[in-house]
Amino acid sequence: MNSRIGASVDTLGDLRSLINADAAELSARLQAHQLKTFPPIAQKTLRRLTSGEAAKLIGIHEGYLRQLLSEGKIPLTPNKGGRRTFSIEEVNDIRALLEGDKGRGKYVPVRRGKEHLQIISVMNFKGGSGKTTTSAHLAQYLALKGYRTLAIDLDAQASLSALFGSQPEVDVAEGDTLYGAIRYNQRREMAEIVRGTYIPNLHLVPGHLELMEFEHETPKALVERTEMSSMFFSRIDEALASVADLYDIVVIDCPPQLGFLTLSALCAATAVLITVHPQMLDVMSMSQFLTMTGNLLDVVANAGGTTDYDWMRYLVTRYEPSDGPQQQMFGFMRSIFGNRVLENPMLKSTAIADAGLTKQTLYEVERHQFTRGTYDRALEAVDAVNGEIEALVRQAWQRT
Repeated sequence: MNSRIGASVDTLGDLRSLINADAAELSARLQAHQLKTFPPIAQKTLRRLTSGEAAKLIGIHEGYLRQLLSEGKIPLTPNKGGRRTFSIEEVNDIRALLEGDKGRGKYVPVRRGKEHLQIISVMNFKGGSGKTTTSAHLAQYLALKGYRTLAIDLDAQASLSALFGSQPEVDVAEGDTLYGAIRYNQRREMAEIVRGTYIPNLHLVPGHLELMEFEHETPKALVERTEMSSMFFSRIDEALASVADLYDIVVIDCPPQLGFLTLSALCAATAVLITVHPQMLDVMSMSQFLTMTGNLLDVVANAGGTTDYDWMRYLVTRYEPSDGPQQQMFGFMRSIFGNRVLENPMLKSTAIADAGLTKQTLYEVERHQFTRGTYDRALEAVDAVNGEIEALVRQAWQRT
């Protein structure tokens, strides 16, 4: 006889009650913690940058930056003692000053002429692949480098939004996510949904549980064909078209499943970045993901969807260079996909993990919070990955 039969705690009713009670308690405790740590009136800020960091972002030598300072050619707010530091707003002012009236994008890298909006969908079928961490660092890197960047959180868990200072339970109302601009009735304008962040060139469309409504409503719309002005796979593209002139690059953090939202993000994308943890089970999962994606894209293409891309790359994440099996898996992937695997992997680092505990990225935390070697290795790896992706964007724009 099954020992579970007759045990009242295991009956369906009690299990449902237990789960509902646990969900309510956990949600209440998390909200209380958030309100204590990040009260509604709190605003995230970006730390000030050293002269070396500022010069690197602008694309000049630190010595040249110091020379401009000493000659008084850069108007700056007084520094509060110690070493000279810069706000990101001051970095952008220096960019504009160096660019001048007849600049050609050497210091201010915004797209010009026929250069088209780059929409990068970051995706994986499996959670825990470092997708959101990758999206957050990529979006911030691009914004800090001077690109007008829009980050879109398509994951109902809204982890990317939390990293960027948006608290889904507190300040994301109904219709404030991308769902508001792509739903099948009473759509909002995309410009009404986009919100600013503490980084001037970085805007955000936050995530929330309401995103799941698109997964539920789309099958109904496909069956009923009512109030459906356009197919589901073209709706994100249409929403972004209305704000395209305001941005250079869009980074979309896709949900960890192959649903209607992910397919729509794929059809809107000009580039796709697939994150993968170099373990056999994860690579096997990715194999199934690629097969399913290919089959679904065939269906979408036959229905008139766009599947043309500037580039597609695999990014190895949470990589441990001293782990022999991971090295072998990295080599195995490169032997199959060649240069479609980014040359630089995203390292597994306690610096990245610890920064995430306080809802920060490596670009936000103070270096002194970590041992110098740990922080520098992690930042070097993150910059190398993002630099590769930036090069792909510039190549798509046919820039040198």
